[in-house]
Amino acid sequence: MKPLKKVSTKWSPELAYAIGLIASDGSLSKDGRHIAFVSKDKDQIIAFKKCLNLKTKTAARIDKDTGETMCFQTQFGDIHFYNWLLSIGLTPNKSKTINTLNIPAKYLRDFLRGDFDGDGYFYSFKDKRWPNSYMFYTNFISASMPHIKWLRERINKKWHISGHIVNIKRAWILRFAKKESRILIPKMYYSAGLPSLKRKKVKIEKCIDVP
Repeated sequence: MKPLKKVSTKWSPELAYAIGLIASDGSLSKDGRHIAFVSKDKDQIIAFKKCLNLKTKTAARIDKDTGETMCFQTQFGDIHFYNWLLSIGLTPNKSKTINTLNIPAKYLRDFLRGDFDGDGYFYSFKDKRWPNSYMFYTNFISASMPHIKWLRERINKKWHISGHIVNIKRAWILRFAKKESRILIPKMYYSAGLPSLKRKKVKIEKCIDVP
């Protein structure tokens, strides 16, 4: 008996976005079946489930000492989808081992938006050296240097921007400064109504016009 296919593996903007989320904040169980996604934002869990057409429950992780909600999680079992994730480069315990992923060029922008919403961040500030200068940076984070290099190569090949790589404790950052962020961000947020994390998009909208 063949395993049921709960999740479609036909590439789409929604699937590519969900893959970006899995690559950053998701995990593949060693049982060869289950995939989990964790986020501090409940809205992000809802968007993830919508992209994959999942009807799974959303569970809250509660701090035993404070009783406060630490994060939210959803989990589902799908052998076919699990094996497909393996085929494009995702693996269990991927944090430090994730490398290249087989993402079609057409859907790279959606994957990047998902990856950014998972582990990336955007920040801005006024540079004290130049009173009229307002700086901002777009950042992608990974514990795997090969994965960060792959991200940089894919972005550079498609949009001819390279950013620069920064090493921090136990992780690597691919960082794009103001000029290159003005190129990259509109590519990622290319249309209104795309799945995205609202709080990050709101921060970006203060610096860059996006749909």
